[in-house]
Amino acid sequence: MTGRVVSLNVGALEPIGARGSMSGHRKVPVPRVDVRDPGLRAGGLGSGVVGDAIGNATFHGGDTQAVYAFAREELDWWQRELGREIANGGFGENVTTAGLDVDAALVGERWRVGGALLEVCGPRKPCATFALRMGIPGWIVRFGDRGRSGAYLAVVEPGAIATGDAVDVVHRPDHDVDMMRLFRALHDPAAARAVLAVGCLRPPERERVERVAAKG
Repeated sequence: MTGRVVSLNVGALEPIGARGSMSGHRKVPVPRVDVRDPGLRAGGLGSGVVGDAIGNATFHGGDTQAVYAFAREELDWWQRELGREIANGGFGENVTTAGLDVDAALVGERWRVGGALLEVCGPRKPCATFALRMGIPGWIVRFGDRGRSGAYLAVVEPGAIATGDAVDVVHRPDHDVDMMRLFRALHDPAAARAVLAVGCLRPPERERVERVAAKG
């Protein structure tokens, strides 16, 4: 399977909301980026995209959330649903793709993108900052109900990525835990237990799913 990069997007820190919390959620397109493993979330470099800022390092960034990918086709769906334009990077993604079903990507799937090798780790869970940026009442629930949240990626091999580069799926694991199934597991204890039984998650994602499974 092959897709392509239609936009690369980075954000600078800026205040958001009434309390002025700092966020890098508002992304702007750039022609190329360098990606690297940022290390662990606590004490690491934050984003895996050089020059991309993360405001809340407690919940965002780190090695399994180094790069965030979202499909242009899904942005187009939301444009029609909301009746308003959504620019590339509008959902806070670093990589906007085309021709690739990001939400059907499997945990552990690997993508060759430009000079970098990336690994699919897990879905994005919508947060209050995302809701503030969208300005739509009930956005977290609405986005979650859609169940197509894009994919967080780890950087296996650092390198440069340019707009227009191919996204080549070079490895696809032998299981069926895709982003949509794992997203359900972040809310549903039975789904969480089923995903844990597959044994495909990296430690940060496994711990999140274990907490959900323990509630059932």
